[in-house]
Amino acid sequence: MKNTKVLAEEIKSQKYQERLKEIYVDEGVIAYQTKRYQEAVHKFEELFGEQDAEIYSAPGRSEVGGNHTDHQHGEVLATSINLDAIAVVCKTGENVIKLLSEGYPMITVDLKDLELREGEAGTSAGLIRGMAYGLKKNGHEVGGFSAYVTSDVLNGAGMSSSAAFEVLVGTILSGLYNNMEISSVEIAQVAQYAENVFFGKPCGLMDQMACSVGGLIHIDFADPEKPVVEKVDVDFSAYHHSLCITDTKGSHADLTDDYALIPQEMKKVAEFLGKEFLREADAEEFYKNIAKIREVCGDRPVLRALHFFEEDKRVEQEVAALNNGDFQGFLEVVRESGNSSFKYLQNIYTNKDVQNQSVSMGLAVSDSILSGHGVSRVHGGGFAGTIQAFVSDDFVETYRETLDGVYGEGSCHVLKIRPFGGIMV
Repeated sequence: MKNTKVLAEEIKSQKYQERLKEIYVDEGVIAYQTKRYQEAVHKFEELFGEQDAEIYSAPGRSEVGGNHTDHQHGEVLATSINLDAIAVVCKTGENVIKLLSEGYPMITVDLKDLELREGEAGTSAGLIRGMAYGLKKNGHEVGGFSAYVTSDVLNGAGMSSSAAFEVLVGTILSGLYNNMEISSVEIAQVAQYAENVFFGKPCGLMDQMACSVGGLIHIDFADPEKPVVEKVDVDFSAYHHSLCITDTKGSHADLTDDYALIPQEMKKVAEFLGKEFLREADAEEFYKNIAKIREVCGDRPVLRALHFFEEDKRVEQEVAALNNGDFQGFLEVVRESGNSSFKYLQNIYTNKDVQNQSVSMGLAVSDSILSGHGVSRVHGGGFAGTIQAFVSDDFVETYRETLDGVYGEGSCHVLKIRPFGGIMV
C-alpha cells in the first residue's frame, strides 16, 4: 500500500515504466498507460479521499484456436491481451465493497449478506456478490474495500469484459485478504460460478481462465467439470508479430438462431453416432458413415461436424508448433482454421441477409494484403462482430490503415499477447 499522493507522483515520474512494459508489452502504449494510471489514482482520490491504496489489473482475452469447439467438449487455445481493467483500491474496516466503474454509478455490496438476489441478475453487483460468496464458500477470507475501476477492454468485441471484471474482483480479494495466495485457476472457476449463478449467464470457463491465468493457455473440455488447463510458454514478441482485432461493424440483431443452430446441428450428428457431444464420438466412424449421416441429418450438420473434428486436431497442432518454436507452422494452422470456419462451419455471414457480409469483407481484404505478412480468421461466434489477424510488426500500420479505411477510424485494434493474468500491479 502507498499513499495515493505518493503513488500518483511516482507514476508521473515514470518510476514504474519497466513494470508497465512487462504488463503491456508494447512500448507504444506506455505513455497512454502512464496517463491512464495517473488519472485513475486522481479519480480514486476524488471519490474516497487521500489514503493508502494498491492497483490491480485483469486483462481481456482472445480466442486463438478452437472455433466453436468448446460447446462440444473440445479443445481451445486462448490468450490474455494487453487491454485490461485496472482498479485503484483501499482496504476498509467496513464489511462492505464500494466500487465505481468509469461511466457507471457506485455499486455497494454488503458482505454480511451474500445470498443470491434475483434482482441482481445481469448486473455488476451480482458479479461482485457472486465472487465474494464463491471465495468465502471455498474457505477464503473476504472483506471490505473501496475501488475505482476503469477498463479499456472492448465491450461486445469478443474480448470478455465481464470475465476481466470478475477476475479483477477476485484478484483484489486475494491480494487484500489472502496474501495473493488464491490460485488463478480457482479465481477463474469462482468467476464462472459467479457469472452462471449470480449474473445468470450460462458461460463456459474459457473466458475466465484466459483472463485469470494469463498468457497463452490450452484448455481441454473433455470433462467440462474438470477442464485440463495447460499454459503454453511462448514469447510472441520474439516472433515480431502483433494480434489485430477488427470490429467489422456488422449488426448482431436477429442472429440468435444462427448461433444456436451450430451446436444443435453438431449434436444432431453426435446423436446419430450414439453420443451426446461430438467429442465423445469416433471420427473414423463419422467419416465412414458420411453418406448415411447426410440422408438423416442433412449436409450442413455434416460439414459442421467435419469442422469440429478437424478443428479439435488443429488446436493441438497449434500448441505443438508453438512449443517447437515453429511460428510459421502455427500461422499456417491458424489460416486453416479460418478457412474451415468459412467453408465448413459457415459462421461468417447469415443466409437470412446475404447482402450484409461485413465479416466476409474483412477476411477478403485481409487475405488480399497479408500475403507474406500474416494470417486472418473469424474471431469468436461469427456472423457479425470481429475478425482476428496475426500480422508482422513491420506491416501492422499498413494493415491497420487498410482495415480502418474499410470500417472507420479506430476499428482495427493492434494488440499484444500479455504474459500476465490477474495481478497486483
